[in-house]
Amino acid sequence: MARALIIVDVQKDFCPGGSLATARGDEVAGLIEAYLLSHGGEYDTVVATQDWHIDPGEHFSDNPDYVDSWPVHCKADTDGAAIHERIDLELIEEFFRKGHYTAAYSGFEGTATSEELLLAPWLKARDITEVDIVGIATDHCVRATTLDAIKEGFEVRVLSDMCAAVDVHAGDRALEEMHDAGALLV
Repeated sequence: MARALIIVDVQKDFCPGGSLATARGDEVAGLIEAYLLSHGGEYDTVVATQDWHIDPGEHFSDNPDYVDSWPVHCKADTDGAAIHERIDLELIEEFFRKGHYTAAYSGFEGTATSEELLLAPWLKARDITEVDIVGIATDHCVRATTLDAIKEGFEVRVLSDMCAAVDVHAGDRALEEMHDAGALLV
């Protein structure tokens, strides 16, 4: 059995000072970096997903409802779309970018930057059967990525201490939903 670590959307815009910040974004980035340094060798691959918006239409709004529409964030090729500086990019084998022209929450909607492959076939081509998931935001993209990983047939662990929610209560509900769907919460 081969295992991958999926780092979900640990981008500057989702961290303090960013346009759509989570309170624990910087802390989670630091925890993930420390984890990579101490446990990265236990994984067959490490990948990261990124919101990478070019023109996502109604996903961006001047008057966001924070359900279907959001303030401008993670515009392609901007500093806000960059992976948090605490995470060493050399430790990540591939990046999967999502949401170019539409809303996209799941990392499984993302395409590899080195080839036109979605995340599931990319992982399966490397015989990955198990995934650990960390990142931002627990109640949105971590949730969607986890649920899609389960649908794709992967055994899933969510390393919940290394996840940051937009809303703590919604994050707790999302963790419960992920657990009920079959994810192991660690």
